[in-house]
Amino acid sequence: MTQETRRRRADAQRNVEALIEAARTVFDTSGVDAPAKEITDLAGVGVGTLYRHFPQRADLVKAVVRTGIDTVADAGPELSAGHPPARALALWIDRFVELLETKRGLASALHSGDPAFEGLPGYFMERLAPTLTALLDAAAADGAIRGGVLGAEDLLYAIALLCRPVPGREPGHGRQLVAVLVDGLRYGAG
Repeated sequence: MTQETRRRRADAQRNVEALIEAARTVFDTSGVDAPAKEITDLAGVGVGTLYRHFPQRADLVKAVVRTGIDTVADAGPELSAGHPPARALALWIDRFVELLETKRGLASALHSGDPAFEGLPGYFMERLAPTLTALLDAAAADGAIRGGVLGAEDLLYAIALLCRPVPGREPGHGRQLVAVLVDGLRYGAG
């Protein structure tokens, strides 16, 4: 591989990363139907670059969601290494809640029936459940939470349901409900 080929590949990867980050920001503020130009301007690339990497809008939406899931999943080991088990679990759940909050604008697209999104629920569980299982097991072994109350998949679903928007409630309402759930995991531990 020549230096020129490597440089082109590195540039292409930077463009993809810039597009995903810009799309995440634009989707959060303007929705998934925001003009492509708004995304490319923020990413600092041309519209042709967007469509070269993401030929369909669904491809970009899926990339934004997958990147968010990966970021949360990958945070588990880092949090475990730097914090006591209960704190690592709480910090990870907070990141998961943040992911759910930022994906609210994407919910209608994800549940549109578009076949491009069919694999995302499986990917969600495949990436997040093992991380949460490790955090739960460590916190239970440390005596910080009760073990065996909820499995990782059930807890992920419960948190996701608690974070759904409730008419007439502030956006942080879901975080309050999740805090009560986490307190329930601690009840009777140790």
